[in-house]
Amino acid sequence: MGKSLTRKILEKHLVVGEYIPSSEIGIKIDQTLTQDATGTMAYLQFEAMGLKQVKTELSVSYVDHNTIQVGFENADDHKYLQTVAAKYGIVYSKAGNGICHQVHLERFGKPGKTLLGSDSHTPTGGGIGMIAIGAGGLDVAVAMGGGEFYITCPKVYKINLKGKLQPWVTAKDVVLKMLEMFTVKGNVGVVMEYAGPGVANLTVPERATITNMGAEMGVTTSIFPSDEETRKFLKAQGREADWVELKADDDAEYDRVVDLDLCEIEPLAAAPHSPGNIVRVSDMKNLKVDQVMVGSCTNSSYKEIATVAKIMKGKKVHPDVSFGVAPGSRQVLQMAARDGYISDLLDSGARLLEAACGFCIGNSQSPKTTAVSLRTSNRNFKGRSGTADAQVYLVSPEVAAVAAITGKFTDPRDAGIEYPKVDMPTQFLIDDSMFIFPEDANRSVEIVRGPNIGNPPVNDKMPESIKGVVGIKVEDKITTDHIMPAGARLKYRSNVPKYSEYVFEPIDPSFPKRAMEAKKKGQHTVVVAGESYGQGSSREHAALCPMYLGVKAIIAKSVERIHAANLVNFGIVSLSFKNMADYDKIEQGDEIEIPDIKKKIQSNEPVILVDKTKNLKIELTYNLSQRQKDILYEGGLLSYTVK
Repeated sequence: MGKSLTRKILEKHLVVGEYIPSSEIGIKIDQTLTQDATGTMAYLQFEAMGLKQVKTELSVSYVDHNTIQVGFENADDHKYLQTVAAKYGIVYSKAGNGICHQVHLERFGKPGKTLLGSDSHTPTGGGIGMIAIGAGGLDVAVAMGGGEFYITCPKVYKINLKGKLQPWVTAKDVVLKMLEMFTVKGNVGVVMEYAGPGVANLTVPERATITNMGAEMGVTTSIFPSDEETRKFLKAQGREADWVELKADDDAEYDRVVDLDLCEIEPLAAAPHSPGNIVRVSDMKNLKVDQVMVGSCTNSSYKEIATVAKIMKGKKVHPDVSFGVAPGSRQVLQMAARDGYISDLLDSGARLLEAACGFCIGNSQSPKTTAVSLRTSNRNFKGRSGTADAQVYLVSPEVAAVAAITGKFTDPRDAGIEYPKVDMPTQFLIDDSMFIFPEDANRSVEIVRGPNIGNPPVNDKMPESIKGVVGIKVEDKITTDHIMPAGARLKYRSNVPKYSEYVFEPIDPSFPKRAMEAKKKGQHTVVVAGESYGQGSSREHAALCPMYLGVKAIIAKSVERIHAANLVNFGIVSLSFKNMADYDKIEQGDEIEIPDIKKKIQSNEPVILVDKTKNLKIELTYNLSQRQKDILYEGGLLSYTVK
């Protein structure tokens, strides 16, 4: 049998293990990216390993998340990132240059390469034919130092596309349809590989939208072939030399094949409070809209901003709507300004926002109380917008723009507006002046550390037995935003003791105090969770801060891939219920013991949870490679790496 594109690239980069699905493999990483919300800790960990320089082909440090500088914390982190990049040979992308995934696609992405990023939406690079994977910052730090990145050798699903999108139907609707089909859970260890005749009808930015939101399905990554459309995009970026044709063999073998006709898709939306809660725009029945936000790494390319501007040209934003537009990169902003699209947007009453993550992570443009907000971003978790009771819907730029005009959820096909046709540029505006390249930097530079920047905390070695309490019990689909709030709290990302004061804040603000009190008494804390625990961001602080508070184990029905890896990296053992009904038997506050856990894991024996409060014994399972076990024994990857 022939090989999938995924297998071809992974086998070329295979360093440890064999290409056997469900086994652990280690791959060589060609490129890395970080962003400022996760990058500071990643580079602090890189420094703690005693490494002298990066060993990848390319590593880029982007500043795109916390660009709102209220107080000194964010500006201090940016200066740290700039100086550490200069010292260790990392490309630095200044605030204002754009969102990491959009900019990386434009300026650095190369078909056939591996990309590891400390952001869960790194799979955006799959739109250009890369194996691009999101991970915790510590994994990225190891990769920058030349270490392998470990994943479960994936199952590969072929998504066989045919047909062409109809007017007013977009790539956003394609990935929302995928989320309707596959949901936000149950896809761990899977790569979505897009193929078929319909691929040729999608531009690279459209493909990138689809691979970007593959993260919401929980897959390892998503990938498109590198074809003539890819070549045209790279040529327009002045990078045709980076192009290589890549595709699966005609007789490639897949674990599953799904046919998807682009002609049959209609405008869709993700309703509150999950990207998997899919509804048809035609069914929304003129729901009144308070806010519309266009942008994020999902939908902020030149073609999308130009399309929105054409829809808005000669029209006005509805009086009751707050409408903001954030181009994805400085390149997009400059070109849209040059071509008159920014003027059209401003004339309509739109607010021009910075080329940054901004509203997507809830650090700006929070909607009013109980607002209905239509956003082109990728996540609508409860409270993520910065307003706890806001009703956030995820939509395409076209649906967003029409709603900004009408003031209500409107099927754009019925809006009486001519469908705007925008062609892809044959030449993009190239201005790399907001990158600082290593050859332009002084390697003897002194690294600047503001008062909010501390050393990365190191865990103790794994205890022989876990003895303590159930610190909190949570339900299904708990996201990393639930565990470790983003938005305004992100400014403490470099100050773990301070940031830890907000662990589980949206669910139970008293948790940190209880956990710290237990830690002072010499007790361990465990977290009990339902299905799909740790959805969402790659933010390793969702493991790092609980570790700091004394959490030793997560007992869940299931844990998502990136978070599961982060738990191991910080010495927290991830356990599952053998019998899912046992989840209902445990309550917050129960006194528990997991006797001889280290010995049991070493000898591959079942682990038993003893609930002393309920007088119960519950069997737990685990899925750990020998490498992961060794990391846990040492208390985490940092200790394991520098021992």
